[in-house]
Amino acid sequence: MPRRLPKERFHMVEPERSCSYLEEETAALEYRVYSSLAPEELEELICRGWRRFGTAIFRPKCPACSQCRPLRIDVKHFQPTKSQRRSLKKNQHVTVTLKNVQVTQQHIDLYNVWHRDMTDRRDWNLQQTNVFEYVEGFLGGDFPSLKELQYRVEDRLVGVGLIDLMPKSISSAYFYYDPEWRPLGPGTFSMMCEIELAKRRGLDHIYLGYWIAACPSMAYKNRFDPHEILEGWPRDNEKPEWLRVKG
Repeated sequence: MPRRLPKERFHMVEPERSCSYLEEETAALEYRVYSSLAPEELEELICRGWRRFGTAIFRPKCPACSQCRPLRIDVKHFQPTKSQRRSLKKNQHVTVTLKNVQVTQQHIDLYNVWHRDMTDRRDWNLQQTNVFEYVEGFLGGDFPSLKELQYRVEDRLVGVGLIDLMPKSISSAYFYYDPEWRPLGPGTFSMMCEIELAKRRGLDHIYLGYWIAACPSMAYKNRFDPHEILEGWPRDNEKPEWLRVKG
């Protein structure tokens, strides 16, 4: 039986709006807000297609579109491709360390330069942060599952991956990095590092959030095989059904 979840602070569906990923679609998110969740409680929600960002737990509630598909990697049977193995070799000089979440000026500077670069490359709306906004946005609430992977070249912080480390799985939440690192494929490398962490800890899955086949910035997620796609949007008292697919 699913674990009984604590009562959320509030529960709502946002007004319909233009989709951030598919311009022709109308989107809406369903939100549940918690001040605290134990790792095993969060995992009950993540495996039913919810995502966590700060104190908000959310998943799509779009009126007519169903192209967001929750995707997770089967860690124990994962087989890297040649390009994924090359990514590990190209980044052997990068030191990766699992840490409790923190915020330093290096974090703030790295996030800001990364977001400026993404704004130039992908026409994002520019967002710059400071210590207060970083803590409020990324680190709010009491979530013991929240950890970070720090990527360093010598003493220089070149990447930060925020994850939720849960009893049976990892939820890959957010990753930002030094734009100068881009030619070596930090996105693929960071995912390989998370897979290695999950294997060392004997975990079953890594949740990558929503795969959208028609959106280039989301389409990469099915390159990690084998992976599974969630069928529908199960309620808290329903057993989630994950279907094995091949990328």
